[in-house]
Amino acid sequence: MGCRQHRRSLVIAITAAICLGRAAPGHPQFTSFNDRSRSILEGNWQSCRDGDDEYAERVYDGNAPGIGRFELHLGPYREFALFRGVQEEHRDHASSDNLLRPHTVSLEGSTARHRWVVAGLVLEVTLAGGSRDDCESWWVALRRADSSSSH
Repeated sequence: MGCRQHRRSLVIAITAAICLGRAAPGHPQFTSFNDRSRSILEGNWQSCRDGDDEYAERVYDGNAPGIGRFELHLGPYREFALFRGVQEEHRDHASSDNLLRPHTVSLEGSTARHRWVVAGLVLEVTLAGGSRDDCESWWVALRRADSSSSH
């Protein structure tokens, strides 16, 4: 019995270690800080170069009352896109379906920021700097245009 209990504890410990080890953040990263801000999405996001020397992209699928389902594309690099509906295929950020104009945030000196108000949403992005040369770090906030309404 003692050996069986020890073996069971060992299996649980190894399984937990594997799961925790695999949960390490990869590229790109998004850390949400949406606790009391009433934002749909708020936090820090990084677009880092991958093995192909291309910057990474993150797609956030959302659903907001009165707005419906949408896709928010963060990256690659300084590109952003907002599309109505959700689909499996990747969408071209330069297409007319992208609600964000312009879709690329320009760098002015060492800062970059933009605010879009579109489709009942407000998206604000600010280049946040960082310590890695191969990453663009952004502060991202997405909220409803009417801040008095509840989510």
